[in-house]
Amino acid sequence: MRHCINCCIQLSPDDVQTQQVSCRGGSHHGRQECPVCKAENKIVFRVDGKQMNLLAVLEVRAEGNESWGGFLRFKKGKRCSLIFGLIIMTLVMASYILSGVHQELLISSPFHYGAFPSNPSLMEGENPSDAKEHHHQSSVNNISYVKDYPSIKLIINSITSRIEFTTRQLPDVEDLKKQELHMFSVIPHKFLPNSKSPCWYEEFTGRNTTDPYLTNSYVLYSKRFRSTFDTLRKAFWGHLSHAHGKHFRLRCLPHFYIIGQPKCGTTDLYDRLRLHPEVKFSAIKEPHWWTRKRFGIVRLRDGLRDRYPVEDYLDLFDLAAHQIHQGLQASAAKEPSKMNRIIIGEASASTMWDNNAWTLFYDNGTDGEPPFLTQDFIHAFQPDAKLIVMLRDPVERLYSDYLYFASSNKSADDFHEKVTEALQLFENCMLDYSLRACVYNNTLNNAMPVRLQVGLYAVYLLDWLTVFNKEQFLILRLEDHASNVKDTMHRVFQFLSLGPLSEKQEALMTKSPASNTRRPEDRDLGPMWPVTQRLLRDFYGPFNARLAQVLADEAFLWRKT
Repeated sequence: MRHCINCCIQLSPDDVQTQQVSCRGGSHHGRQECPVCKAENKIVFRVDGKQMNLLAVLEVRAEGNESWGGFLRFKKGKRCSLIFGLIIMTLVMASYILSGVHQELLISSPFHYGAFPSNPSLMEGENPSDAKEHHHQSSVNNISYVKDYPSIKLIINSITSRIEFTTRQLPDVEDLKKQELHMFSVIPHKFLPNSKSPCWYEEFTGRNTTDPYLTNSYVLYSKRFRSTFDTLRKAFWGHLSHAHGKHFRLRCLPHFYIIGQPKCGTTDLYDRLRLHPEVKFSAIKEPHWWTRKRFGIVRLRDGLRDRYPVEDYLDLFDLAAHQIHQGLQASAAKEPSKMNRIIIGEASASTMWDNNAWTLFYDNGTDGEPPFLTQDFIHAFQPDAKLIVMLRDPVERLYSDYLYFASSNKSADDFHEKVTEALQLFENCMLDYSLRACVYNNTLNNAMPVRLQVGLYAVYLLDWLTVFNKEQFLILRLEDHASNVKDTMHRVFQFLSLGPLSEKQEALMTKSPASNTRRPEDRDLGPMWPVTQRLLRDFYGPFNARLAQVLADEAFLWRKT
């Protein structure tokens, strides 16, 4: 009877790894030393010639005509080793079987930390019934992530200990002009007094056969916008004003901006608000002109293209400008001073936070902080602009953002690993630079595998409040919008001074299903790990506290979402 396998099991609490080495042709009475473990602090089993791990079913069977008498002929030491191994494996197998019923291990894990319950899927504040939705995920990975919590918590503590909300130094208007000479030459300082939106007439020097959108970069670089511009092209000549042998077109900027944040419900707000007859949006929902296109950025990782001039951006508001022009023309003879009530909106969710291009176009600021931000330029032209911000629990926002933009291998495990990596990168920056410098650091933002920085709402809002008054902002929460759409829309109407709607119009606006919700395949992935959620709550906590303080509203702490 031959028994050949050497099964070496390291029983160290620091490394629960099972290593197996097979010897070939060894006799049951020969002593074989394992080349991996060198027989140090190991329990060696020799059974049959089959490789087995800790959870394998240990089987000893007779070959040929041999009987269990061979077992009795084992030396006493070998019998003890084998019996001891059987006892250990029986206990471990029993504990795993019991874990399916009692949700706990009979043998306590060496990775158990006092801050967590015995079931790593249950975090503070959760009920056992809530854990059912995590049942399909691997408890082994979750235990590993719980083990990592203290070390990642140290990283978060390092970050939060360095948080300092400082007031930025505002640039001079003359410095802004030097950076954007062409923009300042196109947009006037004063607008028409009888238009709620900032509009002005500009001479058009082309002929009636001229295509006014021939060189528009939005058309050149995106096929999906061509049909939109076909509509604009057909209507263009019928909406020109003629005087003294010259042609004039009405140009407009937005009266209000929905400036952020991504994955916070801005698309749903946009879809509902555009149903109001007094509201007209840009021809493209998110032009991203202030933050990206004026720098020639489509995707930063793809490099730079030609910069989109301000004229290309203004073209996007031509349909709205046509309606405003018609209203001004109709009221000119009867009520010249009557205010045109149509307002123009723009809804690029990058406007609030994305300043990644500054290092490519502006001289380095003080200690790595950008010398100019998007809001500086908007304020230079539109000091009275109205700004709407839709926010969401930053923890949930990040997971939604990950599910939406990740292209493959999406899972709670992958998300946890990416969050951990992003936190480590953010800490590395904070060791050497200020909070603002890290938040606007293009290299860091491109390196982080998840957009951790987008949820630092307090940093961005405080920087916007250095140039705009608090009364010019309407700050909304997605959680409130989802629970009471009608109330949210009424707040928006009041903020924008919009006229009332009929019951039918209001019902259409408030009862339509939500836009841009999570895709079914992403919902099937389930929630993030509770330990990942706790790490992110620890990280975002100080920023939420500052935001709630600025807005004087504890709802922005997101203690209950």
